[in-house]
Amino acid sequence: MADRRHDPVVVIGLGRFGSSLALELAEQGTEVLAVDHRPKIVQALAGQLTHIATADSTDIEALRQLGVPDFYRAVVAIGSDIEASILTTSLLVELGIDDIWAKAISRQHGRILERIGAHHVVLPEHDMGERVAHLVAGRMLDYIQVDENFALAKTHPPRELVGVSLGETRLRSKYAVTVVCVKSPGEDFTYATTDTVLRYDDIIIVAGRVDKVERFAEL
Repeated sequence: MADRRHDPVVVIGLGRFGSSLALELAEQGTEVLAVDHRPKIVQALAGQLTHIATADSTDIEALRQLGVPDFYRAVVAIGSDIEASILTTSLLVELGIDDIWAKAISRQHGRILERIGAHHVVLPEHDMGERVAHLVAGRMLDYIQVDENFALAKTHPPRELVGVSLGETRLRSKYAVTVVCVKSPGEDFTYATTDTVLRYDDIIIVAGRVDKVERFAEL
């Protein structure tokens, strides 16, 4: 199977999310075609993005004229205009785009996008709110939910894990989580092993089911 990671990407909708995404992709060396129906937005970003156009993404002929059917991957980053988001996504499906990412502003919006053919749906505001809620409410230093019921958390080790090897703590059988990485002050992150001995000022990355990770972080 061909590696498509570096294929050009079309980003449709250049609000905060879409413009940040397009600029970051371009910074990483990915060729980007950025599209928005607002001339002022396009003009403002023209100096930072090589390929950018003003067009109505709900018009299939406009998409064809821009060469959108030639792209393997597309991102529909349209924000509050749900109708335009849904119609644009459906047109990308009709044009045969193989990998469609679509931004949703609610779970209901996301379900509709999935039903009409979006391969990936992201809810950036919801996901960020969920992440910040975990940081505000608990003792985690960072939190990422990587699947519906699996998460990674960055935290300090609880007292009972300090001073003994991870193998002796029986961490996985007691709490159903795994310490993946460890960072001591002034050092880089390293992989944790059964022989790793944690200190109070270490930072650890813990992986496991969401409820198990949350429970562990509150120890």
